[in-house]
Amino acid sequence: MEQLSFEDFEVSDNIKNAIKDMGFEEPTPIQSLTIPVALKGEDIIGQAQTGTGKTVSFGIPLLEKINIEDKSPQAIVICPTRELCIQVAEELGRLSASMRKLYILPVYGGQPIGRQLRVLKKGVHIIIGTPGRLLDHIKRRTLDLSGIQIAVLDEADEMLDMGFREDIEDILRNTPKSRQTLLFSATIPKAIKRLANNFQNHPKHLRASQHHVTVPEIEQFYFEAKERVKLETLDRLMDIYDFKLSLVFCNTKRKVDRLVRDLKSRGYQVDGIHGDMRQSQRDKVMGKFRKGQIEILVATDVAARGIDVSDVEAVFNYDVPNDNEYYVHRIGRTGRAGKTGYAFTFVAGKEIYKLRDIQRYAKTKIKQQKIPSLSDIQKVKSNLVLDKVVNIITNENLDKNIKIIENLMENGYNSIDIAAALLKLVKEE
Repeated sequence: MEQLSFEDFEVSDNIKNAIKDMGFEEPTPIQSLTIPVALKGEDIIGQAQTGTGKTVSFGIPLLEKINIEDKSPQAIVICPTRELCIQVAEELGRLSASMRKLYILPVYGGQPIGRQLRVLKKGVHIIIGTPGRLLDHIKRRTLDLSGIQIAVLDEADEMLDMGFREDIEDILRNTPKSRQTLLFSATIPKAIKRLANNFQNHPKHLRASQHHVTVPEIEQFYFEAKERVKLETLDRLMDIYDFKLSLVFCNTKRKVDRLVRDLKSRGYQVDGIHGDMRQSQRDKVMGKFRKGQIEILVATDVAARGIDVSDVEAVFNYDVPNDNEYYVHRIGRTGRAGKTGYAFTFVAGKEIYKLRDIQRYAKTKIKQQKIPSLSDIQKVKSNLVLDKVVNIITNENLDKNIKIIENLMENGYNSIDIAAALLKLVKEE
């Protein structure tokens, strides 16, 4: 299948502008498959793992159906958990950033129902909720679903595993039969097929091709780092490990440009590649990276395709990737040819849930580490210098150097003071 771009989708300028502002370069496989079909108004079963961009897959067709002038609920998204409700609401909020007066409401247990009732009375276009709380509103008659044009079941298999089948069926029975229904699920067991048969109209089963996941034998760590401390964290890790060649991945083109600028201001030899650059520009940057003329290459996932540099010592996920598969592709750029490789991921806030999805998908363990302090850096640097000193003592001829030290000792200096002064000089270089 030919790779589509977001420009290929027949959507409003508002959504195209939002996608551009979000920095997405091209659709994920499941987005390429489902968005064109869903935009035609057809029912679909989208089979994809968590973390493959499903929210955008249903978010774009959903937003295209909304009539802003009508303040009654026109779209409903049913999710298994509170966390997913919030995540979907935030993503739809970003996608609809240019759509003024669009109201989205997440409803879930554990949140005071009074606030939800007040917002519902004012008028809401899109409802995102867990089955139990949605059904609660329906029974209270505080949620009228008679105007629903599109219903989405997100992570349907998980909802069925949690025992929500009857709740989901009751919710869907309160929506018009003419609605469009989009069902997304990682697996398609018999229970999902029965749900589709009962509540969908000749759905198309669309499945992104599954690749065999192979995670290299490399050291994988993550740091809880808010956006404002990511640059300092990267700086400290580079200071500790002193990597000669590193790859840093960002999710957006704007982030790449900003990070390249910030790293240059800190004295690093760095450059970046992303989708807005001409191929000739990318080739020039890659040539420098292969020759070791730059020590850090900052890239987006799309622009980094085909990077095959055997000496990359570390990969930094400055942003948690949008697609689980991207994580595997990213870290596979290090640890080549039997060499030791490192992968560091910076996680902010609720991104910890994405990281857990990645670990399940890739069947790997990513260990947490604390952001190194300045004293940690000094300690590590001292240990590295001492390791080098031991190696030189063991393996090199030091006769000439010993004579110089002996001359200093004849002038009244002791060997410990001389060694300490030399160590200080090396550390300050």
